[in-house]
Amino acid sequence: MSDTPLQAVATLAAHRTSIDRLDAILIQTLAERFSHTTLIGQLKYEHNLPPSDPLREQQQFNRIEKLAHESGLDPDFAKKILRTVIDEVLKTYPDTLSR
Repeated sequence: MSDTPLQAVATLAAHRTSIDRLDAILIQTLAERFSHTTLIGQLKYEHNLPPSDPLREQQQFNRIEKLAHESGLDPDFAKKILRTVIDEVLKTYPDTLSR
């Protein structure tokens, strides 16, 4: 690359705009995901099902690992993100019961 400093600043701004847009998509996607897990938590409670489903979690980890590989993302990083999301869902599980 032989950008001038002015071109570099413009390119940097464009990349940052894209990152800001993608961050918004991530947050909106997480919010949508959590709205579904809240409903799932309520269903599980109503039908006396356990909060966690180890088989489903393993399937999700396998799927996320495959998606990460296909997308060029570090699979360990992707699985850490999923683990964090699952942990947060389980942590908030009792809160879903009062809604």
